[in-house]
Amino acid sequence: MIRENQKFLNQLQLILDIIILIISLTLAYYIRFWGYTEDYLTFNYYLKAAFLLIPLYLFLYYTFELYEPHRKKGLSEEAFNIIKSNFLGMIILLSVLFIIRQIDYSRFVFVLFVIFNIVLTISERLAIRIFLRHIRRKGYNIKYILIIGAGDLGQQFAKKVQANKHLGYSIVGYLDDKKSKGRKIKEVPVIGRLSDLEKIIEEHLLDEVIIALPLKEYDNLKDIINICEKSGVKTQIIPDYLRYIPARPTVDEIDGIPLINIRRVPLDNLANRFIKRTMDIVLSLIGIIITSPIMIIVAILIKLESPGPVVFKQERVGLNRRNFMMYKFRSMRVQNKEESDTQWTTKDDPRKTKIGEFIRKTSIDELLQLFNVLKGDMSLVGPRPERPFFVEQFRETIPKYMVKHQVRPGITGWAQVNGWRGDTSIEERIKCDLYYIENWSLALDIKIIILTVINGFVHKNAY
Repeated sequence: MIRENQKFLNQLQLILDIIILIISLTLAYYIRFWGYTEDYLTFNYYLKAAFLLIPLYLFLYYTFELYEPHRKKGLSEEAFNIIKSNFLGMIILLSVLFIIRQIDYSRFVFVLFVIFNIVLTISERLAIRIFLRHIRRKGYNIKYILIIGAGDLGQQFAKKVQANKHLGYSIVGYLDDKKSKGRKIKEVPVIGRLSDLEKIIEEHLLDEVIIALPLKEYDNLKDIINICEKSGVKTQIIPDYLRYIPARPTVDEIDGIPLINIRRVPLDNLANRFIKRTMDIVLSLIGIIITSPIMIIVAILIKLESPGPVVFKQERVGLNRRNFMMYKFRSMRVQNKEESDTQWTTKDDPRKTKIGEFIRKTSIDELLQLFNVLKGDMSLVGPRPERPFFVEQFRETIPKYMVKHQVRPGITGWAQVNGWRGDTSIEERIKCDLYYIENWSLALDIKIIILTVINGFVHKNAY
């Protein structure tokens, strides 16, 4: 029954997505050309583009798993996949139209289309979620599950299920060799031993079997899985070794051999990296154009105040622990390499020049890093890069410090907008960096950029 419901839901979502695509295009067209009297392309002409647009978007929705069951997934993940699909779809559509020399379409219509489609599609998915949660609380669209293992792992899972009624799970009971039959553990009964599995499956209409055995009982896995496969029941394993893993793991494979990544890094995904890199290139170019007058004035003032180069280059550790040269406006007197590479800047550092004091306090000295972003050494948002001398120290004293090098370093980051910059706790900074690495999204990047602008570039710890 659950599978039939899912099939119906997928068909409904497919139809609704097609309707929303057409509505979004219609709204975009008529808003763009509202009140226009001169000649422009008719709506029928734009509908021709829909013959390419609709199958393209449905394919992208399928690719980004928007037609997969979302009972266990959050709306934010689904919304992010909708946003990714729309941006990637528009890039592909505009590229195809350019290649086939259909250049008369209004780009503003397509921008409006993307905005309307994202908003309407997310609203549609939210409405479906609210409806499904409502009926699940009423006892409909329920999945019946059996938990094998009534130990800590099984009890933790049962507790989560009971606390989230909207997920629509009903626990039939536990199977466990060390707990007596009939015993209730927080309202969930033990209904037999592992050897009773086949009989239990025959007696109950189960949708899923959850295996929550401790590591020392993994010898039973083969028999359990064989029985479940023989009965056609979906089986999932809660791995007991997760307690030894420091973050949310993901699974890859090489020629059928599964590999467990102990840390989920969203930017390992090619599509995510493409989106982030595209944003970096576009915004860094805009930033360079907008701030070029400021950079020219600062360069002149630096040259007038003290002898030496305008641009200060310093080696930093970046993506995959590879070193690169980071650019800044020179804010101190010219130093030897050893001094600049191994000394922290202090609040009343005598090495700073007058203009240097100002540009460091206002973070103007960091503007040249927009060129690092353009080159690909850095990103607009990410963990701040450090000098090799200090990296070697921190890797031994700060737990998980080196994890930050799994993504490109940034001009600003989650740690910086939370106040951890300058002479502040390295441990707290790394906690923020790890959060960013494991929870990256385009929305989070945009949030950090907005907070950086709103909070201002002047900071009490910036010196």
